[in-house]
Amino acid sequence: MDGYRVIVTKSTVPVGTHRRLMDEVASATSQPFDVVSNPEFMKEGAAIEDFMKPDRVVIGTQSPRARQIMHELYDPFVRTGNPVLDMDNASAEMTKYAANALLATKISFMNEIANLSERVGADVEQVRRGIGYDRRIGHHFLFPGVGYGGSCFPKDVKAVIHTAHEQGMEFPLLNAVEAVNEAQKRRLVTKVIDHFGKDLTGKRFAVWGLAFKPKTDDMREAPSLTVVSGLLAAGATVAVHDPEALNEARRHFGDRVTYSRVNYDTLQDADALLIITEWNEFRRPDFPRMKQLMRRPVIFDGRNLYEADVMRAQGFTYYPIGRAVVRSQA
Repeated sequence: MDGYRVIVTKSTVPVGTHRRLMDEVASATSQPFDVVSNPEFMKEGAAIEDFMKPDRVVIGTQSPRARQIMHELYDPFVRTGNPVLDMDNASAEMTKYAANALLATKISFMNEIANLSERVGADVEQVRRGIGYDRRIGHHFLFPGVGYGGSCFPKDVKAVIHTAHEQGMEFPLLNAVEAVNEAQKRRLVTKVIDHFGKDLTGKRFAVWGLAFKPKTDDMREAPSLTVVSGLLAAGATVAVHDPEALNEARRHFGDRVTYSRVNYDTLQDADALLIITEWNEFRRPDFPRMKQLMRRPVIFDGRNLYEADVMRAQGFTYYPIGRAVVRSQA
């Protein structure tokens, strides 16, 4: 066997990384090699499934030898016919950034549509269904909420903006996506202040969901960081629960909040509940038990988990995103 090697970059890297990597390796060895840009498209919380059953594989290289090796590696994972896309390195690197930036754009767009829907009396859930059946749009990433977070979307949107600036180009669309997302993270706190007033001293709030998405304990850039900090800054007392992220939350909030491993424990004497992460555990709660525990039956739902008629029947004041407010008659 000769000394030929294939160096594969799997991480999301700035466009042009393959050239720098080739230069660095070439300066340290005389052995033949190729660099392949092979971005991953795995979702946090579903990485194994996404790797074993990829919807597409992107292989960036201009070397026929490296391309053949990569095809042999991936052949067992694409037997159902999902495509292996061959392209140059720079295009492969850009593909990953473009994918995440577009998904982030869809999220911010729907959040703005939700905010507008509240003002004009539309129901964003009906709007979402109405546009999702357009095959050019699709159903994915059209759910309004409290903004995106995590390790990928915020970083990758910033990276595309930075790359554009390096090339002497403005990217006003993604600047707007980022600005909308930061504003959306503050949306629930704004609703709370509109309901209770600017001074939340003496008020107690329960928060369900701290991770940026279900099935992970990741709180990087999570909307919960903005929401909880906003409540504390206004003088509120906060009790938090998350099925996975409590230990991570302690790194961020320390002793400024109360932590509960049981979601109902946060509700004792709470003036309101804020839902930030759409864990399945929160979708079918015991509403009578909740109402009995809470000081006031008020819910600010950042993920639209519940239906208006159910909230009305249960006697809650209910603030969703992009939908009409339900006011308790009590």
